Amino acid sequence: MNKIHIKTFDLEGEYIELTSLLKVMNLAQTGGQAGLLVVDGLVKLNGNQESRKRAKIRSGDVITIDNIKILVK
Repeated sequence: MNKIHIKTFDLEGEYIELTSLLKVMNLAQTGGQAGLLVVDGLVKLNGNQESRKRAKIRSGDVITIDNIKILVK
């Protein structure tokens, strides 16, 4: 069983697009890589698989990829 790694992201504006968040959190090196993570069904938003690359991530949202959880504050 893999240990869950929890990271936090302090949102400065109203929202951040999902692919941008993945890049900022160093889970993808490029927007293209971030988009592939989403298209391949590897990203969950608040427990549900997210298929929108440009989904607006807001304060209180939780993003999960493998054993990494990002808490957006």
